[in-house]
Amino acid sequence: MIVGAGSWGTALALVLGRKEVPVSLWGRDGAEIARLRASRVNEKYLPGHPLPECVQAFDDLEEAADAARVAILAVPSGAAREVLQRCVAVPRLRDLPWVMAAKGLEGATGRLMSELALEVLGPQARVAALSGPNLAKELAAGLPTATVIASRVSGLAADLQTLFMSPTLRVYTGEDVVGVELAGALKNVLAIGGGMTDGLGFRDNTKAAVLTRGLAEMARLGEAMGAEPRTFMGLAGVGDLFATAVSTYSRNYRVGHAVGRGVPLEDAIREVQQVAEGVPTAHAAVLLSERYHVEMPLFHAIHRVLSGTLAPMDAVRELMHRTPKGE
Repeated sequence: MIVGAGSWGTALALVLGRKEVPVSLWGRDGAEIARLRASRVNEKYLPGHPLPECVQAFDDLEEAADAARVAILAVPSGAAREVLQRCVAVPRLRDLPWVMAAKGLEGATGRLMSELALEVLGPQARVAALSGPNLAKELAAGLPTATVIASRVSGLAADLQTLFMSPTLRVYTGEDVVGVELAGALKNVLAIGGGMTDGLGFRDNTKAAVLTRGLAEMARLGEAMGAEPRTFMGLAGVGDLFATAVSTYSRNYRVGHAVGRGVPLEDAIREVQQVAEGVPTAHAAVLLSERYHVEMPLFHAIHRVLSGTLAPMDAVRELMHRTPKGE
C-alpha cells in the first residue's frame, strides 16, 4: 500500500505495478482519485504513464489497507503527522512494516520521518527509510535508477530490497536510518541553494562551492546525530544531492532558481505547483543545528533568504566574507 498519490507515490506504484505486485494507492482527494480510476493516469503529476492493472486507487484508508502487506509513506513531510494519525486509527496499518519514502523533516520539531512514525504508530512499529537520487519523472519513465533502503529491524531492509528491486531500479540496503533520512531531507535545502546560484547568474564554480560546503555541513550534523559519515558520500547523500541540485525536474531547484531571480517565495512555490520540501526543511535544519551545536552557515543563510530576512545576493556576500579557516 502506498500512502500518497502525488508524483512520488505514483512513481513508486508504477515501479511495483510493472513487476505485477498488487498495489493500493491511497490519496485523500476524492475527486483526483476518481479521475485516476477513470483514466488510469495521474494527469496532474505524472501524465503519460498509465498505471498497470494491478494498481488500484482508493480514497478510503480501510479499503486501501485491506490486503496490504507493506505501507509506504509518500506524502509531503508537512502532512506526515496528520496522515499517520489517520493511519493509526486503522488496526491493520498499525501492524504493517512502514517505509518512509517522504524526504523531509517535520518543520516545527526537526523530527525525522522515522522518528515521527515511531511516535505516532508506537515504539513497536517496524520502520525503514528509502532515499536516493530518485526523480519521480525519470523513475516513471523507466530510466536506470538506484536507491537505498535502511532499517534497524532485522531482515526488513533485505525483504524490502526484494520487493522494490526491478530491471530499472537497483536497491542497496543499510542500517543507518538517521543518515539516509537526514541526507534525503537536507539535500532539498541545498538544491534550493543551487537553484539560487543559477538564478543569480552565477555559474559552475559557485554552485560547486555551495554544494560541497553544504555537504560538509550535512555530514557534520549527521555525525552529531549518530549517523555514519560515509552515508553522506553514498546514494542518499551526494547521489541525491547531485540529482536534485542540477535537474530542472527538481521542484526545489526550480524554487531556488526563481527566488534567485527575485521572484517572491510564495510566487515561486505557486510556479512549481507542488510542495518543495526544502522550504520547511530549511527551518528544521536550523533547529537541529542549534540543538546539536553544529555550525551550518550555508543552511542558515538559505533559511534567512527563504524567510525574507536576507536578500540572495547579500547572503552570498556574507558567506564570502566569513573569517578565513581551514577546510
